[in-house]
Amino acid sequence: MSQSPLTAIYAGSFDPMTHGHLDVVRRASQLFPRLIVAVGRHPSRNPLFDVEERLEFLKAVCLEIPKVEVASFDGLLVNFAKSSGASVIVRGLRVGGDFEYELSLAQANADLADELDTIFLPTRTGYGFISASLVRDIARHGGDVSRYAPPAVCAALEHKFTS
Repeated sequence: MSQSPLTAIYAGSFDPMTHGHLDVVRRASQLFPRLIVAVGRHPSRNPLFDVEERLEFLKAVCLEIPKVEVASFDGLLVNFAKSSGASVIVRGLRVGGDFEYELSLAQANADLADELDTIFLPTRTGYGFISASLVRDIARHGGDVSRYAPPAVCAALEHKFTS
């Protein structure tokens, strides 16, 4: 499939999806006519939710956002981007440390596939401290995560930690 400057991919583990992720999806969907939100499969990680569960959360939450598709992929993001016809990778930035890490990934991706560009979307002020690991930890200890994650995710976290 050939690249299109109008297709972007926002990839992550989304374990679980947070309001910060959702903010990036909404904003990126306004910048591109086609946005693929993709869950990466990482065999070396031990996620709380399996890929199918994360895909279901994303589909439910992104249903109301036009131009958004949900998918999963194995292997390198650049290979998935090429096979999907994307020319842009979208990455969200929460804090300064994210920039250093994300910049090194963007540079490696550009080295592997120079036809792909990466754009960074900084989170809105209210989402800067929210991370999937923070949401998991709060939920694991019985805390209310409704301010940090969509309702479907909150319900799944509650079920996961009370079962």
